[in-house]
Amino acid sequence: MSGADGVFTRSFRVITALVLIVWLVLPLIPLGIWSFAKGWFFPDLLPRVWTLDAWEYALSDTAGVMDSLGLTIYISVCATALSILVGVPAGRALGMYRFRGKAAVELAILAPTIVPGIAVALGIHSVFIWLGLANTVNGVILVHLIPTIPYMTLVMAGVFANHDPAFEQQARSLGATPLKTFWYVTLPAILPGIVVGGLFAFLVSWSQYILTLLIGGGRVVTLPLLLFNFATSGRNDIAGAIGMIYILPGVIILCLTARHLSGRSSAVGGYGRL
Repeated sequence: MSGADGVFTRSFRVITALVLIVWLVLPLIPLGIWSFAKGWFFPDLLPRVWTLDAWEYALSDTAGVMDSLGLTIYISVCATALSILVGVPAGRALGMYRFRGKAAVELAILAPTIVPGIAVALGIHSVFIWLGLANTVNGVILVHLIPTIPYMTLVMAGVFANHDPAFEQQARSLGATPLKTFWYVTLPAILPGIVVGGLFAFLVSWSQYILTLLIGGGRVVTLPLLLFNFATSGRNDIAGAIGMIYILPGVIILCLTARHLSGRSSAVGGYGRL
């Protein structure tokens, strides 16, 4: 690569990063302003009165925001963990092997992302009532697997499509057990893919509203439900404060996994650029 090409590439990356930052940050500015505003009316460019009342209420025991935050994190983490347990072997089968009916299996995995979520939830709700899972946290966790497993499986299928099983065979020939082979050979190679897929699964579960509302029956109050309640009640200041809390875990996760998303991890090798 010539010097001019290198400068152009670096400039393009900087411009792309700036555009992405602006695209992500701009919608959050009014939300952040609302969380500190005591009334904000047109044509005022900024609120005339600034206050911390919305934050004091959002962080108090009365609002229940912290309880909903903890519950949302718990549900998302559980749904992500279960998605990894299902998605890794399913992705390996789809990425490394050819078998009859593979196209049908891929279509079945993609189906939950194609069919409207409300239709899926209405169809499964009666089954969950019969199983005693309706209006429960466990039921919400299970229903969150419907949109999260496809993302996890497809990411892992792309990872395993570029995975070389010869290293595993060599480890087995040297006397390693299947468990040790997976732990010391396979897992380090696919770990960045698990991180990326887990990130998508967590964020998808974190943002679920319809599935949580229908299966949870309004008794499982996650942060999206609480945010929607305040937003529709006209309390823009409290909705702004809760909204800022709502996006915080996603931002933290994105920052912690940025190196895996950028393809700079040495462990990912050829599949760092998913």
